[in-house]
Amino acid sequence: MNTGLFTTRHALVASAAVLAITAAAPAWAQPATRDYDLAAQPLGQALGQVARLSGRQIVAPTALVAGKTAPALKGRYTADQAYEILLAGSGLKLTPVGDMLVVQSGAANAQGEPSPADAERVTEVVVTGTRIRGAAPVGSNVISIGRAEIDRGGYATAQQILQAVPQNFGGGPNETTSGYSSRNGAPNNTSFGSGINLRGLGANSTLVLINGSRPAGGGVAGIFADISIIPASALERVEVLPDGASALYGSDAVGGVVNFVMRDDFDGLETRLRYTSADGDAREAQASALWGKRWASGSITAAYEFYDRDALAATHRGFATEDLRSFGGADYRRAFAAPGTLMVSGQAFAIPRGQNGRGLTAGQLIPGQQNKADEQRDTDLLPAQQRQSLYLSVKQDLRTDARLFGQVLIAGRNFDRRVTGSSQRTVIVPAANPFYLNPLGGTAPVSMQYDFRGDLGTPRTSGRVRAYNGLAGVSQDFGAWSATGQLGYGLQRELYRTDNGVNTYRLNQALADTNPVTAYNVFGDPGSTNRATIDAVRGYSGARTRFETWSAAVRADGPLMSLPAGDLKLAAGAEWRSERFEQQFVTYLSAASRLRTDASYPGTRNITAGYAELRVPLIAATMNVPAIRQLDLSLAGRVERYSDVGTTANPKVGVDWRPTSTLTLRGSFGTSFRAPSFQDLQTGPAVTGYQPIVVTDPKSPTGSSTVLAILGNSPDMGPEKATTWTGGLTYQPRAVPGLTVTAGYFDVRYKDRIANVNANAYNLLIQRDVYADVITEAPSAAVVAAYYASPLFYNPTNIPASAITALIDLENRNLSEVRQRGVDFDIGYEMRSDLGLFTIGLGGTRILALDQKVTARSAPVDVVGTVGNPAALRLRARTTWSQGPWSAAAFANFISDYQNQLVTPRQRVKSWTTADVQIAYRVSDSAPRLAGVRLALTVSNLFDRAPPFVEYRTVTSALGYDGEKADPTGRRIGLEVVKSW
Repeated sequence: MNTGLFTTRHALVASAAVLAITAAAPAWAQPATRDYDLAAQPLGQALGQVARLSGRQIVAPTALVAGKTAPALKGRYTADQAYEILLAGSGLKLTPVGDMLVVQSGAANAQGEPSPADAERVTEVVVTGTRIRGAAPVGSNVISIGRAEIDRGGYATAQQILQAVPQNFGGGPNETTSGYSSRNGAPNNTSFGSGINLRGLGANSTLVLINGSRPAGGGVAGIFADISIIPASALERVEVLPDGASALYGSDAVGGVVNFVMRDDFDGLETRLRYTSADGDAREAQASALWGKRWASGSITAAYEFYDRDALAATHRGFATEDLRSFGGADYRRAFAAPGTLMVSGQAFAIPRGQNGRGLTAGQLIPGQQNKADEQRDTDLLPAQQRQSLYLSVKQDLRTDARLFGQVLIAGRNFDRRVTGSSQRTVIVPAANPFYLNPLGGTAPVSMQYDFRGDLGTPRTSGRVRAYNGLAGVSQDFGAWSATGQLGYGLQRELYRTDNGVNTYRLNQALADTNPVTAYNVFGDPGSTNRATIDAVRGYSGARTRFETWSAAVRADGPLMSLPAGDLKLAAGAEWRSERFEQQFVTYLSAASRLRTDASYPGTRNITAGYAELRVPLIAATMNVPAIRQLDLSLAGRVERYSDVGTTANPKVGVDWRPTSTLTLRGSFGTSFRAPSFQDLQTGPAVTGYQPIVVTDPKSPTGSSTVLAILGNSPDMGPEKATTWTGGLTYQPRAVPGLTVTAGYFDVRYKDRIANVNANAYNLLIQRDVYADVITEAPSAAVVAAYYASPLFYNPTNIPASAITALIDLENRNLSEVRQRGVDFDIGYEMRSDLGLFTIGLGGTRILALDQKVTARSAPVDVVGTVGNPAALRLRARTTWSQGPWSAAAFANFISDYQNQLVTPRQRVKSWTTADVQIAYRVSDSAPRLAGVRLALTVSNLFDRAPPFVEYRTVTSALGYDGEKADPTGRRIGLEVVKSW
């Protein structure tokens, strides 16, 4: 499953540049044998015909194949055998690079071919998981989702592509969790972007690359890479390395690496139009154009994509409600409505409907009842999104051994979503209010539990994202070695604002107003108040963020020496990166005028790193070693220094062992890390504070003790650290051509994770042994006095310093541990018959254990298969057929049942299975005007399966499904028209 990004100094043969791997088959599947009957012809044409017929990708520079003639090819062969026959006697050789074959010059021969050092050749191959050109990663398994598979899946966005990968968990920052979940960093997604969360270890623990380079971060503090900016139509493939890789790439590569490889070196013009519809007016439209031009010494590729999607209203999905009684759950609606509920001396009086609060009497009130409203009503499950993306790639030879390259990705995204917010409030109505009513008599202020949405409208969050990522560099060959230097820049700016909030300062003024024309009236139906008064009370809040990064890198790789089993190769490099995050808040919710505040994030951080990777071929088939046909070893290491959190070093070792030609065994060991984010390092009054509180204490005679809680971020924050072991195999039996079986075991130990124990603050002293690391018993009077004297001290109940018996550290700090063990697997089979080419396969991930420890001293708790964590089993089955211009594909997606621990007693959540299908037709090239047209009809969630019911409780609301494991959209029907000009 290893593929590469090719930068060639010559234009590639157009027919061979097409990624011809069948979409539903795994990217590493070997093609079956087939019959060939090709006449002798120019070599480039012959290679192209085999590539089209077999689906086996080959890349060949024009200069190498020009002027050469291929012999006739007749008989039944595998694709590799066919290529070898065509190249026989040409002086050229095939070099495997992951799934691909690269045509290169061979040694000098009778026809006078030059040696490799002097020949024109492919100059750079970059494969995710290794820094060595022309090599696949050793010991690791890379999942590749090619262009054909992207098309057959009917994916419109980069996030849809990753949602189909079993190793990816939907928890964290993405569209379906933002606003609903407080887990896995979802609240940091203020602009409704989309992150990737491999293994469920966190979106900030998955490294995202675009053509091998880091983009600028998105969300609060740039805490995740927002893949929504990537134009899916411009993707050549997506490579997923579900293995720790900090030894090569540095921070964040704990759960793995996802590399989005763009369609560079494209030649021609391709346009796409797509329209998708789902129940509830959830429309999706997409238009794109890809243009490229290649010439003898370079190429240019440009892509533009427009994407527009309507919001998915909660009212169109029955499970999007706080009243879950019809599903067997509870009613979580609160006693806040319009008309509201009057609370006097602890007694409730429901305000009657159908009146405007003028002339309302105590006799009309409904004692002992409460009016309730569903806060999920009139919200959106998915935001409206509109995006434009522009990608440009340029490559140019300076001379035969030097090349310039550059790329730019610019994207703009606008969003709009109706959200839950602070519309449901308890307001204090003074007797001076002209609509005041106290059913118990007197003139004391009364409390009204009121829902302001009927007056102000549903809170709505809207804004924009602007992303700019680019790099430029030069490569220079030195014989068999190549060196590259490049400069990079990234900037992501985000702006969001939530309107229709309640300005409490203006509201209190309006409630105290004695004029019945302008006073706020909360005693009637919505709209009973003067419109000008309502508009005056309308508030908002928002923020601007800016994440900027500069980078520079130099690297070189090539052979060190020849060994009996092949060349000993080395790659080494150095990198520098500078990052800065800024955020400014704007609020008009509690004052007469808007307030601007700057978040107290650290300044610029600088990162320097050096790495090296050594590939050692130990044994080759030509050495005739029993039980070892091939044995390769990889050694890698990286040292990285952060200006704010220190230095870390991470090694990795990988081994590939092929005991036979049909079986490959692999294994790896390595360490990885995640550096604290800007959010983790934030200081100041916004996050730091000291407050005395009373907590339960079984050792106290009274059963409770007064402690001083320390809030904020620890000043001693360091990197999170992980150790990963993997082992696996790939089996392709000769007895069953076309069958490939891949399986792998992984074991991740992730320690020093940044966390806090706020959720258990009032129970820490009950388990002193578990929480000993965050408890300081009997602090000195001087220590307590210093906290009390701090400007960050907060003491709303006036607890004296002498009452403090302990300090409890509730700061974010390197505290928790996670250990995850599991198995990845994939079985694929390909067969050709007179009826066409058929493929069938099944891939998935089975998590055996996900043990979490709140602190290093606490007992581990297995949380696999619970809300907020990955399910134990996730599967994706596939089958495809193609014959002539027709093709069809079907997929089944399965997520196993799990437990809902948010309710007591725990509830079992049912498994969820959905099906996707596509049928496509490609118009014959001989058809006038329609040549090059492909029509595809895709239906996702064919049987319109609703997500399984989950009594999903949040801090202030609830709804009936789990957005981390299910998609609320339902059945989607899409039509796409692709035209190659």
